[in-house]
Amino acid sequence: MPVPLPPTSRRPSTTEREDDAEGYEPEQARRSRRATLQAAVDAAAECADSDPDAFFREDGEAQRSWQARRADALRVCSGCPVRAACEELALRDGDGQAAADDMVRGGRTGPELAAARTEHAARLAAATDADRDTEGRRLDALVIGLIHTALASPDRSRGERGSHGQAAQSARIRHLAAQIREIRTARRARTGWGTAA
Repeated sequence: MPVPLPPTSRRPSTTEREDDAEGYEPEQARRSRRATLQAAVDAAAECADSDPDAFFREDGEAQRSWQARRADALRVCSGCPVRAACEELALRDGDGQAAADDMVRGGRTGPELAAARTEHAARLAAATDADRDTEGRRLDALVIGLIHTALASPDRSRGERGSHGQAAQSARIRHLAAQIREIRTARRARTGWGTAA
């Protein structure tokens, strides 16, 4: 489900939304980061003007009533140009339970989402990790550490004197630089960049 826009924002017309999101396929959604997926859903979701409650079963709602509403929700999703992005977000968010038919998101029911999440568990774990990008944060921390170490005076930073202090500082810099190089090389290899230009 899209995040509602503030009242002052202009929502694109259905035609504009379809033009902007045309061709958003499942494979593209699987390769996209969370922010990109959410932006696509926010900009072009067919359900943007619908009541969000229409996609969730009410407490105590009769099965027959829910089946009719669920069919309507699935119909809305089937014509949505960003259905694949919405489905990918639902899978990454862990939406849907195998034993609870209580929602529709991304053109799937809760049990269908749970089954797809099980089927794609390894890929979803990798995508979720990429969304978190802990490696990127570690890389940032190492670069900052390298800068601070390089700018620090060896005599004052650790109470070390003379060439021994400079040698220790140089060793710390080499160690940090090696860690940075290792992470960058691995990231480039995973994304198909090979070696840096």
